[in-house]
Amino acid sequence: MLWGLVRQGLKCDGCGLDFHKRCAFQLPNDCSRARRQVSTSLSLFPPRRPRVHSLSNQAGGSLEEISMSKPSSRPPSWAEPPVWMGVGCGDKSRAQVPHTFHIHSYTKPTVCQYCHRLLKGLFRQGLQCSDCRFNCHRRCEPLVPRDCPGERRGVNGEGEQRSLEVLVSTSYSGPDISKRSFFLHFLSSCVLRPSTSPCFSSNIPLMRLVQSVHHTKRRAGGVLREGWLLHHTNTDTLRKRHYWILDRKSITLYQNELSTKYYKEIPLSEVLQVRGPAQLSTPLLPGDSAHSFEVVTASLVYCVVAGEDGPSWESAIRQGLMPFVTPQHFVFQDISSVYQIFTDEVLGSGQFGVVYRGTHRKSGRPVAIKVIDKTRFPTKQDRQLRNEVSILQNLSHPGVVLLEGMFETVEHVFVVMEKLHGDMLEMILSSEKGRLPERNTRFLVLQILEALRYLHFKHIAHCDLKPENVLLASADPFPQVKLCDFGFARIIGEKSFRRSVVGTPAYLAPEVISSSGYNRSLDMWSVGVITYVSLSGTFPFNEDEDIRQQITNAAFMYPRQTWASISLEAVSLINNLLQVSVRRRFSVGKALGHTWLQDFELWCDLREFEQRMGCRYLTHKGDEERWIRYAQERGLNFPSHLS
Repeated sequence: MLWGLVRQGLKCDGCGLDFHKRCAFQLPNDCSRARRQVSTSLSLFPPRRPRVHSLSNQAGGSLEEISMSKPSSRPPSWAEPPVWMGVGCGDKSRAQVPHTFHIHSYTKPTVCQYCHRLLKGLFRQGLQCSDCRFNCHRRCEPLVPRDCPGERRGVNGEGEQRSLEVLVSTSYSGPDISKRSFFLHFLSSCVLRPSTSPCFSSNIPLMRLVQSVHHTKRRAGGVLREGWLLHHTNTDTLRKRHYWILDRKSITLYQNELSTKYYKEIPLSEVLQVRGPAQLSTPLLPGDSAHSFEVVTASLVYCVVAGEDGPSWESAIRQGLMPFVTPQHFVFQDISSVYQIFTDEVLGSGQFGVVYRGTHRKSGRPVAIKVIDKTRFPTKQDRQLRNEVSILQNLSHPGVVLLEGMFETVEHVFVVMEKLHGDMLEMILSSEKGRLPERNTRFLVLQILEALRYLHFKHIAHCDLKPENVLLASADPFPQVKLCDFGFARIIGEKSFRRSVVGTPAYLAPEVISSSGYNRSLDMWSVGVITYVSLSGTFPFNEDEDIRQQITNAAFMYPRQTWASISLEAVSLINNLLQVSVRRRFSVGKALGHTWLQDFELWCDLREFEQRMGCRYLTHKGDEERWIRYAQERGLNFPSHLS
């Protein structure tokens, strides 16, 4: 896997293959390039000549995406000179690897290694390759040859000072040594000191991570079977002839083969049973033993006359009821008799499985069904596959998604959960400004913290908190919040630490990245990132700098254009949550007691929400007197219906 947030690896401009940068130096000369043009170029370049991969930095618009670089504007042509024949390409027998440049702030005078001119400025003077430490101006970046050796070279120490002295010597040559010494002293006095973050930034815009594909619409699996059939029901004895079309979601009875008008649609979620010839009920009409099979729903029984096609129709309907079943895996009948799974409607995907929309057959209640393919994982990870189920079975809180049941077969595990409206990320991205107001964010964050307090009290760390895993029960501006996706969750004691890799990189705490051991406090870091992205609509990371360094150094910026309208109390809470030191980072209790969450308007919103829900779990009755007194002292109107 090519890990990272942006610029995760390299892509060959010829054959389109993806590589780690560390692997690019070991590539064989087997680039396939554009096969269409080989025949027209044999006279120019014999096929015996090595075909070296031409690599380019892979940078994309979505986080954690494996292949994100766009194809070049024109295809590579064998009629052009190959890249290894360019000037300054170094070793012609290996792939040409581009530099991985990041904006860098230099603490001593540095010279561009391409044009040999000084990098001027107070901070962010130029670009530096994160592998070989090659330095250059931004304007020189397109001109730098693809000759990254993949190893660090001492260019900022003694060699850098030597380059500076060469530059000064060429400018001030001759006997006037004092003038040259003065100029060197002047440049040395301009050495940068650590400075505060500027008021501008190019933060990565908030987006959905690939790990959690949400509300995508897959193309339907196609028509399973179609044809003319006769039928009648247990309430209507008149036989009717229609053109039946069976797909993954329903049985539709059309007037003819071409018409779009249909007589009836029978959703597969309402089908309770399919009775074959051996299971047919007592004939409903005199002499009515000729129908081939019966489709049983909660309200009607459809008696179908199919003749010789009866067994194939019966088998096709059973296949539609059990989309994951092959005929020999009859054990799948357990879940298909209770729930209908719509495999073309993906609600999301987690660490081990895909979440589909489903329906309870008898009640029609919508559910979310996570399907885990056990064949994808080794036997030793079977215990981890059941981690989410074992944790959810022991949880009962309004802020945690409800587990309805679990079904297991030889190859799959089905986890049935309540289906909610959407998630927090969808709410943020669909808002007018691409970010939420403080009032709404405060309402959501407090519910997240209350759910975390319950989890941490039970020594459970979620380990993968992000807006995608914060589900909303309705489309209201102040909805109920429930945490989901406990695939990474861990049981961690008071003084225990874990070291296994968990979570999504954009929301990971520094101690997880550095593998220094983590505890339940890593969830509090994630709450800080969630609060930041909800208020700003961007990640707190600058796409021009190394993401890991920004996380481990907590070097986050608050661009003035976005944060000027946000209260300082909100920034204070975020700063106390995004603390590299675990000891200094806020716990759940300290976060709930912060002034940003001790707000009269928030308390009123929570009380109105609790009254709609019919239960009180976000506020405490002992706080009413304090807020009544607070409203009286400031001349505020205290809603009488909230007391």
